This record gives sequence, structure tokens and C-alpha cells, in this order.
Amino acid sequence: MLAMLMFAAITLGRPHDARAFCGFYVGKADATLINHASQVVVAHHDDKTVISLMNDYQGEPSEFALVVPVPVILQQGQVHIGDRELFRKLDSYSSPRLVEYFDPDPCEIMRPMAMGGASMMHRQAPADASNQAEAKTLGVTVEAEYTVGEYDIVILSAKESSGLETWLQQNGYRIPLGANRALEPYIRQDMKFFVAKVNLTEHRRTGLTYLRPLQFAFESPKFMLPIRLGMINAQGPQDLVVYLLTENGRVETTNYRTVKLPTGMDIPEYVGGEFGDFYTAMFNQQVKRNDMRAVFTEYVWNMEWCDPCAGPPLSREELKGLGVFWLDSEPGAMGVRSGSMIYPQPGGGPLPVMLTRLHVRYSADTFPEDLVFQETQDQENFQARYVLRHAWKGSRDACSAAKSYFDEVNRRRGQEAEALADLTGWTIGDVIKKAGLRGIDAPKPWWKNIWD
Repeated sequence: MLAMLMFAAITLGRPHDARAFCGFYVGKADATLINHASQVVVAHHDDKTVISLMNDYQGEPSEFALVVPVPVILQQGQVHIGDRELFRKLDSYSSPRLVEYFDPDPCEIMRPMAMGGASMMHRQAPADASNQAEAKTLGVTVEAEYTVGEYDIVILSAKESSGLETWLQQNGYRIPLGANRALEPYIRQDMKFFVAKVNLTEHRRTGLTYLRPLQFAFESPKFMLPIRLGMINAQGPQDLVVYLLTENGRVETTNYRTVKLPTGMDIPEYVGGEFGDFYTAMFNQQVKRNDMRAVFTEYVWNMEWCDPCAGPPLSREELKGLGVFWLDSEPGAMGVRSGSMIYPQPGGGPLPVMLTRLHVRYSADTFPEDLVFQETQDQENFQARYVLRHAWKGSRDACSAAKSYFDEVNRRRGQEAEALADLTGWTIGDVIKKAGLRGIDAPKPWWKNIWD
């Protein structure tokens, strides 16, 4: 029996911006804050795509399996083992962040200043003639079989969903209810099915206690990510973080609204000690306001730099490990080809790589279609960041400017409390109390302003 649910899987068994942001980075909200969040890296250029799938599977390797619709038959050279450390670095680099400013001494005339892939092992798996014949009677064709690293891979095509469902069941894949209906749209589109399960012997040889990411490369005009299969036995809404690496511009979805998260707001200082709780509440509120029908942009930036950095930009070699095949290529050449996987030649110069980080919370009702993407010409930098402003610690009587400065600080703190309440849905009274603010009253209900 096999068990695993990925974002797009059947469960089997179970240019530089001249205005740099001079912030001092103090914290980040990475994907680990979101429960049950799948992470996917998509490197896309022209009609060529490399998808890297990171799973957080915690069970026995023998219980794992993965089914992903793909537009073409993937040959052995197109499937590789990825490095989960690259996911961690990409997540850290692009995570929503908290930054802080320190107010200068108002008694001094000065301008405000801010502080601040793993090696691949391929082994051809022998095809089973009886298995092939059995598949044909069900309208299923085993297009390819091979082993890559610790995974046994089968590429299937099918004429009807019931036949594919039967083949999977007969081969040890316990299909959840609703799989037949979920498979049907992909079969109508003549898509193939990438099926992976763990080869226990090869997994033991790795000496690892976790399963490494899977990568596959293909050529197709379709720039999309299948998510519908992952909904058929989901226990509620799911989160997905997609890192899209393209050559020129920001990526957005074409069949759902793509919304930039609120950013740049000043929030109370106490949030510095509980940024994770703040970001989770803020994201929940944005999902609610958009009826869970929007894809949210968390980050857009050229991979050559960042400001402020929540983590260092990835190197050329690390980006190549995530499938960025167009790096260092000469005009008219795509690099070294192995099968349909393209590896770039070494070189130098600026990085022609734009990262777009999208975050989506979805359910079968609110996201009835797979995610379809397009690369835009928009190169404007964007990051979900939130600001703490620390007041000067001097005396109100230090100089004539100090009094007006502290009056402004009190006004500012009231605005920060209101911004936090609006972002998160927390009550303004609770925010004011937790921030320890004095002399600031919660806004009156609108009718009080009329009748008082």
C-alpha cells in the first residue's frame, strides 16, 4: 500500500530598481509557517520547462507514491533527483520579511537614516511483458519505465480514466474516491501520467532519512501546474508556494486573479517578537477577503541581488540545480543537451533570472482549474515586507524639537495599531492593549460619531 498526497498528485494509499530599500532585516516568514504547504519550483523559458517537486512526506518510504499529469512522455534523461537544500535557500531568499528603522535624535539636524542538484543515478528498470499486455487491455500504455536515484518511474498514457484507475489499483496503488473524475480531464487533453514510487533498495543506499525532490524537464507550449488531483481526498484547503524562475519578467496566473499582498506598512514594535503569528493572521485575512479565489504574489526580484535580504541570492550553480537552463548560453545555443535536459555552459555576467514567488490557498470549490501562467514584461521589484520603527530614547524636554517629535510618535503609533488590526482582523482594542499604548482610544463605531 502506498500513501502520499502532493499538490498535483493522486494519493496512492495515503532590471535594478534605483530606489533601494535601506532596511535592516530582522526576521522572515518562510513556508514552514504554513501547515501542509507544498513547494514547487518551475523554471520556464520559451516552450521549455523544468519542474522540481519538494515533498514533506513523513511516513514509511514504502508507503510513498506520486502521480503527476505531464504534457509529454518523459524519457529517463529528463528526470533527475533534486537537492532539498536549494528549496530551503530559495524559500529563505524570497520569504516575506520584517525590517526595522531607528529614529534619529530630533535635536540634531540630520536626515533620517535606517539601520541598516545532487548527483544523479540512473538505472534502467526492466519492462514486464505481462504487465504491458495487461495494461493494453485496460487502454493503458506503459510509455517508459526506469529508475532514477531512489525512485522507480513509470510514464503512462490512457484512453479512459476508468482503465487508468483500474491499472493503478491492480499495481498496488490504492486510489481514493473521486480519482476517476479527476483523471478524466487530463486524459481528454491527451496528457501523460508521471508515476513515481520509492525503490527501497536504492533508498537505503542513499543513507538518507528523507526523500529527495524530483525534477523533470520537458518541452511543451503549456505553462501550467496541475493542482486538481491533489484535491480529491484533501482534508480541507491546502497551501501551495510556487517559485517561478523566468528570464525577463514577473509571472502571473491567467485563469485566476493574481494579487500582490499588502506591503510596506508600519506595524507596532511588539510584532517583532511574534512575526510568524502576524504573517499567518495577515495571510488568512487576505484569503478571506478574496473568498479564497486569488493567487497572491509574495516576491518578485532579479536573482542577482536583494534589498533587504532575508537570505542570500542563489549562485549560478545553485540556479542551474533548480533547472535554470538558459544561464550562460551563447546566442542561438541552449547549452549541452542530455536527452531533453539542457545544461548550461559556464560563463559570467548579470543573471538573466527573475524570481516570482506565488502563494495560493485552494480548495476544489474555489480553484476548479489547474494554474495557468504567463510571463509578463513587468520587472518592478516587489517583496512582502513590514516595518518596525523604534522611537528615539531621549527626553521630551531635550530640545524644542523633541516635544513635537514625541507628539508625532504618539500619532504614528496609533496609525500602526490601526494598520495591524486591518491587516490581521484582530480587534483594535486588543492591539492597543498588547502594544501597551496609552492615551490612544479605539475608534468609535460610526453611529457614535453621529449620536454623541
